[in-house]
Amino acid sequence: MAPREGGEEGKNTPDPVEKSFATLEQLRVGVKAFVEKNGEKRRAELLSITTRRGQPSYYVHYEDFNKRLDEWVSANRIDLSQQVEWPQPEQPKKPPKTAAAQKATQQKAGQKRAHPGSTLKKDISPAPSLTPSTGNQGKGQRPTLAGGKENQRQDSESSVAVLAPEIDATGDTPKQEGEELDEVDVADAAARAKAGVNDEKEFDAQEERDRLRVSGSLTQNQTEISRVRNLTKIAMGEYEIEPWYFSPYPESFAEADLVYICEFCLGYFDAARQFERHRKKCTLLHPPGNEIYRDDNVSFFEIDGRRQRTWCRNLCLLCKLFLDHKTLFYDVDPFLFYCMTTRTESGCHLVGFFSKEKESAEGYNVACILTLPQYQRKGFGSLLFAFSYELSKREGKLGSPEKPLSDLGLLGYRAYWQETIVGILMDGDGRNEVSVEEIGALTAMTTADVLHTLQNLNMLRYSKGQHVIVLTDAIVAYHNKQLEKERTRGKRRIEASKLNWKPPVFNASSRTWNW
Repeated sequence: MAPREGGEEGKNTPDPVEKSFATLEQLRVGVKAFVEKNGEKRRAELLSITTRRGQPSYYVHYEDFNKRLDEWVSANRIDLSQQVEWPQPEQPKKPPKTAAAQKATQQKAGQKRAHPGSTLKKDISPAPSLTPSTGNQGKGQRPTLAGGKENQRQDSESSVAVLAPEIDATGDTPKQEGEELDEVDVADAAARAKAGVNDEKEFDAQEERDRLRVSGSLTQNQTEISRVRNLTKIAMGEYEIEPWYFSPYPESFAEADLVYICEFCLGYFDAARQFERHRKKCTLLHPPGNEIYRDDNVSFFEIDGRRQRTWCRNLCLLCKLFLDHKTLFYDVDPFLFYCMTTRTESGCHLVGFFSKEKESAEGYNVACILTLPQYQRKGFGSLLFAFSYELSKREGKLGSPEKPLSDLGLLGYRAYWQETIVGILMDGDGRNEVSVEEIGALTAMTTADVLHTLQNLNMLRYSKGQHVIVLTDAIVAYHNKQLEKERTRGKRRIEASKLNWKPPVFNASSRTWNW
């Protein structure tokens, strides 16, 4: 028996996928085809199509591959001897109703349903007080905040809750200050919500692509623009690097085969001649800040985003090429940037950095952290983690990185947390017992991060009415193996005695140095 239209089975049945052969002229965004990658044919989705030097170019995402492997491909890499999968057709849109039309419809509906069994009346009675009979018994009153705006928002939310208790009003966008709520509109919205009618504007991917701005300003839709990487390759010092993600460099840079970035001032150029002329004039040999740490391997510089706006904005542009989950902000004033460099005869070369809010309400000690790809897998990431916690120790605070972390950032932090915590437990200093709070105080880690690490390593057990920390045989064997590697290969560490730094004090009004 066929499922009834609109029934539960009909909703869960996926739409059939349309497949057929296609030509290059018929390909469009959303089509899935087989694309050659490393000598193999892999299914990929076309995310963007453009013309470069008179030839079509396609930006593809390979199925079951990380997003950073998306790339531009030429037409000869697309296998059209196999059938392609066409995207689902878009549903027709209903034109939005104006406020006057909604009022007229509501008034007409009120006249037609003027019988005693009507469920919606034209005149709305005043909202009753919140008593157990209204279904809000367990909901406490919100604390009052400064400014009085919260009280206006609470009034509007409570009125919606009385009209339609099933609606969760907390997820809606609050109305602007001074904007009146029309009672008929509220009643109509509540009735349509009860009936399951969703008249939110649907997301139109093509419309968003048309509205994107990539000439250095913020994008209209960060999620959509980040799908398409705009730079092919960058040259920085002696390295040529393929970017992973989108970054809002000037639009003309998308046509360049190679973008040149000065490794000292981080200025960017799309022509080799321009870059060569700049290098003859650029006098900067290190990040424009105070050197607060130096050992035999690396140096750390502290840069104030308010004092060095151009340099810090260039750093954010470079960072966005390799970080997808962070939104690019041009307001760098509230941040401090701590840059790690290696020293040579030609100057201090940027290896990685982390940014930190001058005043973080959540207690984060890292806002954004990155090791440049040419220096990854060399132990520099662990140095950045250790340095951020060393600063937290000097401040006398517990710190944690800003969430959410990227995939590589989460792996790096988990490895650092494991190494640090297991090292403390293995050393012991003659103690048989240590609490989670004591581990946090010794490492400047928050209790949540310590518990997360212990649970992830299955080291937190429940015994005799309390939780205990257990060093498993696997953890001990892994730790000893890592120590053996350190003895043979060596390991870079942060020496607290070489840190010449004290917590800066900022003026609350200007958010700059209080000098």
